[in-house]
Order: sequence, then C-alpha cells, then structure tokens
Amino acid sequence: MALKKCVILGLVLLITEMGLSQDLRGFWLTDVASKALDSPEGIKKVVGDCKAAGFSQIYVVVWNRGYTLYPSELMQNTFGKMVSPRFKDRDILKELINEAHKEQIEVHAWFEFGFSSSYQEEDGGHIIRAKPHWAALDNQGNLVEKNGFQWMNAFLPEVQDFLISMILEVIRNYEVDGIQGDDRLPANPSTAGYDPHTLKLYRAENNGADPPQDYKDPDWVNWRANKLNDFAKRIYTEVKTSDPKMIVSMAPSIFPWSKEEYLQDWPTWLENDWVDYVIPQVYRYNLKAYKKTLDANLEFISEEDRSRFIPGILLKVDQYAPSRNFLKKMIRTNRKRGLQDEVFFFYEGLKVHKDFFNNLYKRL
Repeated sequence: MALKKCVILGLVLLITEMGLSQDLRGFWLTDVASKALDSPEGIKKVVGDCKAAGFSQIYVVVWNRGYTLYPSELMQNTFGKMVSPRFKDRDILKELINEAHKEQIEVHAWFEFGFSSSYQEEDGGHIIRAKPHWAALDNQGNLVEKNGFQWMNAFLPEVQDFLISMILEVIRNYEVDGIQGDDRLPANPSTAGYDPHTLKLYRAENNGADPPQDYKDPDWVNWRANKLNDFAKRIYTEVKTSDPKMIVSMAPSIFPWSKEEYLQDWPTWLENDWVDYVIPQVYRYNLKAYKKTLDANLEFISEEDRSRFIPGILLKVDQYAPSRNFLKKMIRTNRKRGLQDEVFFFYEGLKVHKDFFNNLYKRL
C-alpha cells in the first residue's frame, strides 16, 4: 500500500512539473453552429457555464475555414487576411482568456482546421488561389478533397512552416494554457501525397521508385504517416522550446481509422512523448458501440499512457444530443476503465443537459 501511494504521488508531481492539469474535463468551443463567440456577453456566459458545470478547460477554435479567429500578423503578411471577417473588430481569444483566467479556467488554442485550406470551395479557397503550389494532390493530379474539406500539402516544408508559425504566434502573443491539433493536424487524407515535392522525396528514399497508385497500400500509408509523425514531434519540440509549460494536446480520429484515412498514427505520438495527452473522438450513438470503440483504442496504448488518454464525447451535432442516461453510462464506462476525465463536443450541448452537468456530472 505504501509503495502504491508513492507511485501515485510521483505521478502527481510529474504531472505538476510538466505543467499538466490534474483535472482535464473540458469542452470544445467553436464558431460553427454557435453564436457564443459573437459578443463579450456571450463569452462571459461561456465561462459562467463552464464554471457552473465544474469544467476546468475550454478548447477554443482559433483557425477555421482558412482564417484565424484572432488578429494575425502572419495571415495579414501572407494572405492579406488579418482575421475572420466575422470577428474583424474584436480579439475574441484575448476576451476569452481574460474572462476564463479570472475563474481559474484554462484556455487551449484549438487549431481545428489544421492542414485544410477551405470547406466546400472547389478551388481550395483563398489560400490555394494565392499559393497553388500548396495544394495536396491525389493520384489523378486533382486537389485533395474529403468530406467537403479541401487540403493543403502537409508534406511540403513551406506549408509546415506556416502552421508552426501560426502556433508559435499564438503562444507568444496570448496567455493560452495549451495548443491543440485535431483530426486535421497533423494530418492529410490518405489520398494525398502525389504532388511533385512528395513524389520526389519518396523516390529519393526508395531507389527512384514511384509510390503505389493504390493510396491505401500499407507501406505507402506508413511512409506518409511517419512523415507526419516527424511533424508531430516538431510541433511538440518547438512549442516546448518556446514555453516548456505549454500543454500540447491532439484530438485525432479513432485508431486505426485515423491512420488509414488521415495518416494519423497517434499511438506513436504518445509512445514517444510527442504529445502531453490525446483526446480521440470516440463519437458513438449507442453504449455498445462506445464501449467497443473505447476498448479497441485503449489496446493500442500502454497502461502507463492511460492517464494521458482522454475520451472525446459527442454532446451535440446538428439536431442530435445524447440522452441523459446515455451520457451517464458513457462516463461510468470511462471511470470503470480508470479514465477520470473527458472532453465534450461541443459547448452548445451543455445547454441541453445543463442540470446534468451542474449537478450529477461532478459526482460521477
């Protein structure tokens, strides 16, 4: 028993030294399907709801649909787009940080759009129009598009430097507590990789051979996933060099689907300490599917890394919201597996289950 207490104490001290919170319950806050960020009053309500529900973290979108949601010199200098037109007269990131920190609530900058350039814009939006050589290309030479999103080439150093510069711009100019990637950072659809730069790089490393036309070829998938693993390491290294206490988290898709479809090999990120914690999107609509998906993903990580695995739970999308009973059962499923926290997508769902979060959730 004494040994067990020492181990637990050691873990707590390690977490504290790394700057990681011991309470990682939070929710994502986005500008899509929500008007919460549209006014200072809305932001104050978000923070008030967060505090009442017992959450410690807000993951707020700062990069969406080819625009930053904060005034960005990088975007102004690169594309002549200082900030999303919707927030042109405000700095919503600064507003949120000021309000949240008053209540000891952490704010994490969520780079939701990642390597995507646009949504439902066939030409890739203003980014690809300005820099066509940034486009990710498929095996037919077309701009990569998946589920309505158009993509930049995640293997191109110039594009990688752009994303790194954006991340560093945020942590140097704002008192954020962490930064977060998503299922688009670091990521590229597995249909990508047929652009001139990536083809040249592949040939140089494979005795002049071209990659398979089958974009799902396992070796080809592994080669590209490893390149994005290198970028995950770079994100972590550069962020920690800039601010050792800055938390680096990722919210990828579930594994191995994440690797097969988006080249995201996040168990490797955990294993090599290229991320402080991961929040996989365990979005399921019934308990059986939730348990099955959760257990399958836990098999890919060690027992030691479970404390850095936080399930992402779907709280609202379009008209759907889980029942209170389903919510309770998902959370209890997490607790039975030793998982003490979760992050919910997304803020608007708190309104559907306000009583649940303000009362029962804290005791589960």
